Amino acid sequence: MKRKTLFTIDAQPYRQPIPVYGYFFGSEEKTLAVMGAIRGDEFQQMYTAAKLVQELTRLEAEGKIIGDCGLLVIPCAGQFSMNVSRRFWPLDNTDINRMFPGYDKGETTQRLAWRIFEALKGYTYGIHLTSLYLSGDFIPHIRIMDTGWQENAEGLDFGLPYLITRKPRPYDTTTLNYNWQVWETRTFSLYTKATDFIDEKSAQEATDSILRFLTRHGFLKDVPLPEGEATQAVSEKNLVTIRNTCGGILLHCRPTSSQVQAGEIIANIVDPYTATVLEEIRAPQKGTIFFARHAQIIAAQTIVFRLIPG
Repeated sequence: MKRKTLFTIDAQPYRQPIPVYGYFFGSEEKTLAVMGAIRGDEFQQMYTAAKLVQELTRLEAEGKIIGDCGLLVIPCAGQFSMNVSRRFWPLDNTDINRMFPGYDKGETTQRLAWRIFEALKGYTYGIHLTSLYLSGDFIPHIRIMDTGWQENAEGLDFGLPYLITRKPRPYDTTTLNYNWQVWETRTFSLYTKATDFIDEKSAQEATDSILRFLTRHGFLKDVPLPEGEATQAVSEKNLVTIRNTCGGILLHCRPTSSQVQAGEIIANIVDPYTATVLEEIRAPQKGTIFFARHAQIIAAQTIVFRLIPG
């Protein structure tokens, strides 16, 4: 393993420049790159990348990375936002993951996106450990943006429970995933269960899934791993979105991954002052809870659940 400083973040006031490190394994070939945390609350994504660095360091020392395979892991490029507990760039509240491919003469987050993208360009495969704009629990899954350049079948090689495909919308065209694909890297977004806290089990599951992908593509040899799951492919347009009609305290009745029946109560909205149930949120049809919102107090007409039908 070789650790190199890819660039430094030096646009923040009253602070030392912050180095962004890349961890390189194997040969000089650009086989696969993994991007960890870009936003300031993506602690789980940074930790998952760190566990991958740990595992690849061990596997390289044991000679299990094949000769012409070159790997890069960047655990974090959002240190300044993390240091001050902000999800987006603290000085102007912009999202680095809406600035790709970046611009070297632009605003701060445009320049940061450009530097990240320069480090990641040219790899055959790319994996972004990312998070959704909504806070909550996911079933771990792989997500592929349907740009026409992607190979959906390769998403099955991670062995995670679900492969979600999504038709890009205009605002997706500035994400890392979309631009990586435009620059001809076969790109996957990997979602673990958590974002702003460490879920050890989910982080290990994500790390194993990346190693499983590398093994199934012949880049690692003789690596014993859990078998993984039979992945179910689902189009995002088929997910059932469930919103609440009343504001109040949100109390979940069923966790993510639960199989629920049509009409079953899956959460309650409770009056903050009297604890009276204002609304029973029921599953509109039979399915699996794919996403559950995290919130103590919730406003009306908010996305509370997403359900995979069937």
